[in-house]
Amino acid sequence: QAIALRAKVAVVAQEHLLANLKNALAGSEVHARAGREALLEAAAYPVDWAMSAVVGFAGLEISLEIAKHSRALALANKESLVCGGALVQGTCAKTGCVLLPVDSEHSAIFQCIGGMDKAVERIILTASGGPFLNASMKMMESATPEQAMAHPNWDMGQRISIDSASMFNKAMEVLETHVLFDVKTEQIEVIVHPQSIIHSMVGFADGAIMAHLGPPDMRSPIGYALNWPARVDLPVERVNFSVLGELTFQAPDVRRFPSLALAQQAMEMGGLAGAAFNAGKETALDMFLARDIGFLDMARVVQSVLDQIDADKNGHVTLEAVIDMDRTARKISVEAVKDGLRNN
Repeated sequence: QAIALRAKVAVVAQEHLLANLKNALAGSEVHARAGREALLEAAAYPVDWAMSAVVGFAGLEISLEIAKHSRALALANKESLVCGGALVQGTCAKTGCVLLPVDSEHSAIFQCIGGMDKAVERIILTASGGPFLNASMKMMESATPEQAMAHPNWDMGQRISIDSASMFNKAMEVLETHVLFDVKTEQIEVIVHPQSIIHSMVGFADGAIMAHLGPPDMRSPIGYALNWPARVDLPVERVNFSVLGELTFQAPDVRRFPSLALAQQAMEMGGLAGAAFNAGKETALDMFLARDIGFLDMARVVQSVLDQIDADKNGHVTLEAVIDMDRTARKISVEAVKDGLRNN
């Protein structure tokens, strides 16, 4: 892609992969670089549009650099807003950078609101339910990473697929919605919609509900963000309602998916709780992938983190404070497992 798009520079995060990148770019004019500093320098290019799609907490600093130097930040990194929403939004406000959500749910909300944010009464996020929608607690307790990665609708990477199976992905989206659209905890709802055709809905003060429908294809929200405020032809499947037949909904089972209740707890705690929530989630996922803990233990890890941290609700959020909370929460996560999490 770098060669096809005639990029000036291509950066890989892992420095040990620099040689591979150079080999792949051999004979081209694309300059190869690697490492954190190279990523930050690339994010600081003064451009019209840039997407922050780095996975995990590492994406926060990238998003901040883009917000400082780009005219538009297409945000595909949930962690940027969950962990440092005030920082990202504050930077965008200062520089005039337009913040465009790329997650399918938040892109849908953005499109439904259409500038009528003062009239928003509630926001309804849809969730497919993932591979364990109808699974028993016993089955989920013993679920393997391979089983958790088998998403029925979306073609996603390893980590986000497992986050979807546990609904931690949806929990992160709840936290992101809270920050991005400045709505209260009680204004955000989650509904299970197995067909993944309705991506989100917005309820307004007059009782009307606007819903965004489309195929489960990330080319749609990416294309929208890339061409905003215009709409262009995209090579995505068109929804055929006569073939689809029905759209169904059900309430999420918070007993089997406690991540949603944990997100609500983090919102109510405020301050740095979002950063702690994410750090606990990321660390728990690492341990699940390593088979050190079970599938349902991931929520127990995050609960331990939220129970032990000081969210500093009224404190001034700085990048240093967010990084420090991330470090603290990861340490608590590891200690919780060492102390016998399974027996709690």
